[in-house]
Amino acid sequence: MILDRSAIRNILVIKLRAIGDVLLSTVVLPFLRHEFPDARIDFLCEIPAAGVVQGNPHINNVLVFDSKSENGLSLIFRIRRGSYDLVIDLFGNPRSAIVTLLSGARHRVGYRFSWRQYCYSVVVNPRGGEVHNAEFNLDALRALNIPVGSQEPYFPLGAEARLFADEFIRVNNLEHSFLLAINAGGGWYTKRWRADSYASLLRRCCEEFDLRAVLIWGPGEVDAVRAIAGKVGQGAVITPPTTIPQLGAILQRCTMMVTNDSGPMHIASAVGVPVVAIFGPTNPRFQGPLSPRSEVVRKEELDCLGCNLTACPIGNPCMEALSVDQVYQTVKRFISELHTSSIERHG
Repeated sequence: MILDRSAIRNILVIKLRAIGDVLLSTVVLPFLRHEFPDARIDFLCEIPAAGVVQGNPHINNVLVFDSKSENGLSLIFRIRRGSYDLVIDLFGNPRSAIVTLLSGARHRVGYRFSWRQYCYSVVVNPRGGEVHNAEFNLDALRALNIPVGSQEPYFPLGAEARLFADEFIRVNNLEHSFLLAINAGGGWYTKRWRADSYASLLRRCCEEFDLRAVLIWGPGEVDAVRAIAGKVGQGAVITPPTTIPQLGAILQRCTMMVTNDSGPMHIASAVGVPVVAIFGPTNPRFQGPLSPRSEVVRKEELDCLGCNLTACPIGNPCMEALSVDQVYQTVKRFISELHTSSIERHG
C-alpha cells in the first residue's frame, strides 16, 4: 500500500503482553521514524512491559494499559483522543484488533487472523511459523512499502538504571569478577529448566572457574532463586527487586548469561551480553535471541521440541531430561572463549 506520507502525522504502534515480545517489536521503530521523521509516534503496551520501551528515542509517548483497572471501552476512548492517522497492530488478539478498528485511524495495519483481519485496512499475511518474531513484526512495515533492513531490538538504559547497577556491583564487591547471570524463571513452567539443575550447574562452574553467579528474578520467583543460591553458597548473589530498566543495566554489567526462554533472555541479548539459552517447547528459530553472541541448548533427540504447549501431558521431558552436563559443556566453552578474548584485549 502507498501512503500519503504528508497526511500521516500521528502514529500508534500496539504490542500487548509479554516483555520479550514487546522488546522484539522495537525493531520496527527506527524504520518507522525514518519514514515519518516529523510524526508523533506512540506505543501502546501493558504495565509489565512498559520499561522496555520507555526512553526509546524513536517514540514520543508510551501508553500503558492496565487490564485490572481499565476496561476496553475506556481504552478505546483514550486511543480515539489521540487522533491517529495510522495504527499498526503488531499483536493481533481480539482486544488489540477491536481497539485498532475503533481507533478512528484511516490506515489500520494488522495480520490475517480469523475475523480480526476485517478490523484492518491493510492486512498482512502472518509468517509466525516461518520467520523469527522480529521479522514477523517488520512484515507490517513491508506491507506499507516502508523500507526495512537488519535491526537489533533496542533496550533503553537510562542514567538512573545504570547508577542502580553500579551500586549493586559495588555493594557486592563484584567490580573485578567474571559475572555469570542466571535466569531460572520463565512465563510457562514448561519453559523452565529444573531449579536443582541450575544449582548443580552453578556449583560446577564455581568449582571450575573463578566467577560469581548473579541470580535474577521476577514476580513470584524469589523463593526459587533463594533455594538455588542456598545450594551454591558464597559464589551466588541475588539481585534486589528491580524495575525492567534496572534489570537490563545489571545484565549489561554481567559477562554472560544462562537463561530459559524469557523476556530477560531478550534483554540480555539486546544489551550485548553473550547468552546460553535453554529451549524446549518454544522454537529458537522463531523466538530465540538475535545476538550472534548466543547459543541454544536443547534436548535435540526429542520429537516433541517446539510443541508450544504451556502444559505438558508427558512430564515435560525437554526440561526434565536435559542434563546438567550438556548445558555445562556449552557454558564451559563460552567461559573459556570469553576468558581468552579478555586476555587478548588486555594482553
